[in-house]
Amino acid sequence: MIVVVAEHAGGKLRKSTLELVTVARRLASGLKSEITGLVMGSDVSPVADELARFVPKVVVAQDPELAEMRAEPLTTVITGLCKQVEARAVLVAASRSGLSYSPRVALRLDAPLLEDVTSVEVEGDQLVATRFSYLSRVTETVRALTWPVVMSVKPNLFPVAQAGTPGLAEQMRPSWGESDLRVQVGEKQTGQGGRVALEEADVVVAGGRGLGSAEGFAALVEPLADQLSAGVASTRAVVDAGWRTYAEQVGQTGKTVAPKLYLALGVSGAVQHLSGMNRSTIVAAINKDADAPIFKVADYGIVGDVHAVVPALRAALKELE
Repeated sequence: MIVVVAEHAGGKLRKSTLELVTVARRLASGLKSEITGLVMGSDVSPVADELARFVPKVVVAQDPELAEMRAEPLTTVITGLCKQVEARAVLVAASRSGLSYSPRVALRLDAPLLEDVTSVEVEGDQLVATRFSYLSRVTETVRALTWPVVMSVKPNLFPVAQAGTPGLAEQMRPSWGESDLRVQVGEKQTGQGGRVALEEADVVVAGGRGLGSAEGFAALVEPLADQLSAGVASTRAVVDAGWRTYAEQVGQTGKTVAPKLYLALGVSGAVQHLSGMNRSTIVAAINKDADAPIFKVADYGIVGDVHAVVPALRAALKELE
């Protein structure tokens, strides 16, 4: 059995989950195995129904203790299901949440852990995967010699699965010990409402050091992103300078995105940043440095000052509304 651990937000599946389904289908073909999806949380029946459109079986674990998606109780639920169905592979998204519980699951199952996987295939009776290292300059091949295997898959690198024959959902009664509830979630702060999540965005507007200051970033990137219903991204240099939060960082040490349009404002195009956005369908760049590396990967480019070009671009977009 191949277990797909679903991620969701706002009552809907995250795109990363449908990417996991694509990987699971490939593995299922090679291993001659079935696929089971696992949905955890509180009041997640709508999410389970959505996932059932893509996999033949969905197990639903609902409990108030799962509402905050803490690593320890999630680990217990995942491990319990995997032992019950004798899972051969466990697929999780390499998100902050997935990376917190996947090592725990691997430890409890005494299973090899393949992290940040970028491609995977079955060779004989072994699972072989690749991942990037050394700022995406090197591709490593890793091989799991035993089963089961726990694998975290890097988001936005696999196509989104298409719906198939509707499957069935069944309830699972979760249980855990006191040690699973030692960590409690306290105060929570959310980002600006109404803006699309970066990993889910079809359009991303990114800002770099060429914007000059945190104020310049806010004055140019945010209004344009709102106008385009886009996600906001930053380079590492911008985050290191304290202009923006790490949650917006795209690159080798940040997030990987794959939007239909990636609009880079004042972004030089360092290799670390390119590794996080090189799967964008169309890349458009605005930079006053004609020799900036970003222009080597851009489909469209404007050599000019972002402080002059962006307002003109916004005015042109407004005329089209």
